[in-house]
Amino acid sequence: MASKFLREYKLVVVGGGGVGKSCLTIQLIQSHFVDEYDPTIEGPCPSSPDFSKVSGDSCSATSDSYRKQCVIDEEVALLDVLDTAGQEEYSAMREQYMRTGEGFLLVYSITSRQSFEEIMTFQQQILRVKDKDYFPIIVVGNKCDLEADRQVSKQEGEELARSFGCKFIETSAKSRINVDNAFYNIVREIRKYNKEMSSYTSGNPSTGTNGPGMGKMDIDESEKRSGCCGGRTCIIL
Repeated sequence: MASKFLREYKLVVVGGGGVGKSCLTIQLIQSHFVDEYDPTIEGPCPSSPDFSKVSGDSCSATSDSYRKQCVIDEEVALLDVLDTAGQEEYSAMREQYMRTGEGFLLVYSITSRQSFEEIMTFQQQILRVKDKDYFPIIVVGNKCDLEADRQVSKQEGEELARSFGCKFIETSAKSRINVDNAFYNIVREIRKYNKEMSSYTSGNPSTGTNGPGMGKMDIDESEKRSGCCGGRTCIIL
């Protein structure tokens, strides 16, 4: 039986422009693929209640915010997903969202070598903002349906994730491959990280001298599965 306690998870989707961050997020929330590229940039407030708002009457310059309630491993979870802009000029604003994020999806396109190389910069930015040696992240190679246009091998993605000590998964927002698994896996890692943090701060520093995350993430078979919600219950808010 699923736990009735509703825990909110603040997830931040980070990556270069055009890698499919918004498509992944909208596919998760609405089970819909947006074919046109419409970059997440500064603009007037839209009427959609899903758009992230800041103080006053202005809107977020670099992000859209979405919420979805799911049951993950028999625990109810409210996913608060922040889809950030990839443009370099919004780097400073992006850091503001990184400060409140609990877990990060670092997204690149397998058809873009440049977007893959940018992932290291985003990872370092997160650790610098958080002032941590490690924080819950997952490396996501999107657009895996475009195999003929591949510029980054799966092995390269796996090796990069291994260097970060995190999980790796390839996704396709268009074909809805591993979309749910990508988001659900980062929730699992947040839960794991919080357990380690609790153990560390309670006087049982089994995770090492640098605190939680020294063991980092274990790769499991769940990331290889695809399909809507992987049999889990989801409710769109």
